[in-house]
Parts: sequence; structure tokens; C-alpha cells
Amino acid sequence: MPGAMEAGLTSGLFWVPLAFALLVVFVLTTPVNRWLISRGKGHAVVHAYHHAR
Repeated sequence: MPGAMEAGLTSGLFWVPLAFALLVVFVLTTPVNRWLISRGKGHAVVHAYHHAR
């Protein structure tokens, strides 16, 4: 949205595109996350790979 990057924190021009982006990301990633969890590949399962042993 034009001007959103220059908008201040008190402006709707900042918050509306941010809320829309978060909604889009949620809608797109939820099915993928559910599919991964159903296959036993969720974040909790692979969390051990994030830390050096």
C-alpha cells in the first residue's frame, strides 16, 4: 500500500496493511503447519536440530 512504510505508529495506514499481511500469512501457513504436524514433522519434533549439542 503506498505510503504505509512512511506512516507513523498511530496511523491506520500503518496498521491496516500490517493486519492484512498477518492474516494472509496465517491463512497460507496454517494448512502447511497442520500437514507437517500430522506427519510428525512439527516444530517440536525438529527443535532438537536447532541447538548444537
